Amino acid sequence: MKSFKNRILDAPRGGFVRAAVWCSLYIIFVLWVAWGDWKSLWWLLLLPLIADAFTTKYINWSWWRKYKPADKGERANPDAKPLLYTICSWVDAIVFALVAVYFINIYIFQNYQIPSSSLEKTLRVGDFLYVSKMGYGARVPQTPLSMPLVQHTFPNWLGGGKSYMDNPHWQYKRLAGWKSPQKGDIVVFNFPAGDTVVVGHENPDYYTLRYIAQTQGIGALRYYGITPQDMKHLTTRPVDRRENYVKRCVGTPGDSLKIIDNIIYIKSTDDADAQWEQEPTHPYAQLNYFVYTDGHVFSASYLTKLGISKDDRHLVQPGIYHFPLTVEMKEQLQKNPHVTHLEVESAAYAGAVYPIGHTQWTRDNYGPIYLPKKGDIIRITEENYHIYKRIADAYEFKTMHVGEDYTFDMDYYWMMGDNRHNSADSRYWGFVPEDHIVGQPIFVWLSIEKDQPWFSGHIRWNRIGMHAY
Repeated sequence: MKSFKNRILDAPRGGFVRAAVWCSLYIIFVLWVAWGDWKSLWWLLLLPLIADAFTTKYINWSWWRKYKPADKGERANPDAKPLLYTICSWVDAIVFALVAVYFINIYIFQNYQIPSSSLEKTLRVGDFLYVSKMGYGARVPQTPLSMPLVQHTFPNWLGGGKSYMDNPHWQYKRLAGWKSPQKGDIVVFNFPAGDTVVVGHENPDYYTLRYIAQTQGIGALRYYGITPQDMKHLTTRPVDRRENYVKRCVGTPGDSLKIIDNIIYIKSTDDADAQWEQEPTHPYAQLNYFVYTDGHVFSASYLTKLGISKDDRHLVQPGIYHFPLTVEMKEQLQKNPHVTHLEVESAAYAGAVYPIGHTQWTRDNYGPIYLPKKGDIIRITEENYHIYKRIADAYEFKTMHVGEDYTFDMDYYWMMGDNRHNSADSRYWGFVPEDHIVGQPIFVWLSIEKDQPWFSGHIRWNRIGMHAY
């Protein structure tokens, strides 16, 4: 076996350069991960392995390369084993790609596709987003042994089943970022009510389904395609394996929030003299309207030009339509000579809101509700017990009793969709804890319009590169 000195002398000069670069990057990464928890610095013990891979090569990671068949014009390799070399080449490339994707997805960015219309017209169904993890600070994975690019379940063609292992399970930790979610930010987060799931039925969530079954009878679930037997097939998921949702942050820790006639009002309780202030309504915010006409039938081309997708075109009965409309779209319809009047959809068409079964609030008139921040101490009363009970039970795993003070361990946010009447958001399942925050969408890298053919508007070229705001 070669001595250490001879290995150093035989190492190519470029190997030392590559080793210096990779070791430096690794040191920076470990310091970032360990910041504030210096026990993680033990990962630096792997530095010799990285240096060895480029220089001394005590561990011969590329042992299989000696079996490479000779290229055309080269002297034949007597040790060549084409099949073994091909297999090892593919394994090497696949393992490197999976490891690279794993770390990039966890610590830097991931792709996200908009599945629903809750942020229409801001972010549209079919938009593919670049979601940055670094701004808010990347989370250290709580279930580190998982398959990259798969959130929680393998697709059926791979046999289905969980795509992650429950153990080891690491405690919540967020690396240093340069900001926290602010009011107005669009945020990707793990679904807070996704801790318990009816297998095969993600929406409505389990807690809503259970409430419907308790108040209307188990048979009422058939409306959602769910049988009593389905309710017995449940699965639980850790925080980082719950469904990814994307909404707009409208309330931050320390705020009090209320909604009056679909308008959001915020009061910062850090200021004793603070008054309720109306939050600016985003230009793309939508409400559902019943549109009454003189019997006129709107053409598909007119509705497309107006900006109403095929999925949102509902003819209730002759002369009455049901559309989600922005303020601008509403004004355009009001100018149409065939439209007699418009009527905003009543909250009676919406379901029960959070805390489900314990409030008279509605989708359109909600609160006031206080958003706790880390370290807050609140006296628990009969009035606020059910508002904060889920925090203690499901997010902080502590006990909460009426008449006692409760100290909150995390910051809590309020998320809502711009499509106010077509959005399952905090009004229905409550607070978003800080440990559920995934990242912030930065821009749209691809946008698909499913209602259009491939060579006529299927790709929305005008949206590619658009800032996700």
